[in-house]
Amino acid sequence: MEIKTLKDVQLDGRRVLVRADFNVPMDNGQITDDTRIRMVLPTISYLIGRGARIILVSHLGRPKGAVKEELRLDPVAQHLSNLLGVEVLKADSAVGSEVAEAVSHLGKGSILMLENIRFYPGEESNDPDFARQLASLADIFVNDAFGTSHRAHASTAGVADYLPTVAGLLMAKEIDMLSRVMEKPARPFVAIIGGAKVSDKIGVIRNLLDKVDSLVIGGGMANTFLAAQGIEMGQSLVEQDKLELARELMKLAEQKDVELLLPVDLVLAEEFSASANSRTVDAGQGVPSGWQALDIGPKSCQLFSKKIADAATVVWNGPMGVFEFDAFAAGTDAVAAALAESESFSLVGGGDSVAALEKLGKTGAVDHISTGGGASLEYLEGKELPGISVLKGEK
Repeated sequence: MEIKTLKDVQLDGRRVLVRADFNVPMDNGQITDDTRIRMVLPTISYLIGRGARIILVSHLGRPKGAVKEELRLDPVAQHLSNLLGVEVLKADSAVGSEVAEAVSHLGKGSILMLENIRFYPGEESNDPDFARQLASLADIFVNDAFGTSHRAHASTAGVADYLPTVAGLLMAKEIDMLSRVMEKPARPFVAIIGGAKVSDKIGVIRNLLDKVDSLVIGGGMANTFLAAQGIEMGQSLVEQDKLELARELMKLAEQKDVELLLPVDLVLAEEFSASANSRTVDAGQGVPSGWQALDIGPKSCQLFSKKIADAATVVWNGPMGVFEFDAFAAGTDAVAAALAESESFSLVGGGDSVAALEKLGKTGAVDHISTGGGASLEYLEGKELPGISVLKGEK
């Protein structure tokens, strides 16, 4: 996908509005995971080095258009200052005369962080007047927030109506990596899709069936596919209203000559609990009454791992079981380990998938970890993302 990046524009002395994703987890005002902040450092450092006057805009949490003191961005600004080793000024508003005055005093390489943009109702409604006010602060708009690019908000899409718009380094990398697997993947191309519900990923599965050579389905969503084959699933999570859809998708895979792999064995629990009694059964035998499937079994781990080992491109999104419980994390851990050892080009998205790699200390062993859960899914689904459309002039 051809897009313009900040490397394509003159930056020296220019006021640059940067949409970042600083929506980090907080506990009593303390940042508990600064990954999203660190991911934007290359873009900010690039702008500093080229004499830009930097205006950072982000959201934090879900204030729903109202000021929430606990969701102010002051801790983020301070943490960013510490990471960069330079002062990051913090405004108490995102628009208005005081903010405009602060911007006017920015020197080359200086940084001002605006207040939580979602304190303003006009952000999520993409109000043109609000977008115009925000845009009036700058000469150039840099979107580096891939994680919010599926939202048509004022700070992700609306400001592009009033400013030249380019991608930041993180956004450009996300688009490059996702385009690589969806447009020109090395083959065999294997997608591993997990998570609880088929309904959450119908569009992704449909789109991938036109792209991949093999589709591996695990997690709770596999239960619905197994039930659609007439297998009794006991108390397992099954979307009864999606059984016909599952049959349709399996038939579609057959028509497109795509190998669709489901678990061949399951780890069962007597109750949904971390300490529940467990047992392993072959999937074809079904799940006894009173029991529920919470993970894929060891045979499935071997089958899926072999498929990963033989692949040239792998996309993974979603856990293979109830990853939160150690007793039912083996399937997800096995996929993470196989992916880390694979020589394939690998792209991983989704919190639990990334957490599994982190637990093994293997995040550096994959080619790309996507920063946007919902955005990644919509990209894999083939949807046009508003925050990316503006980079191509298609808004």
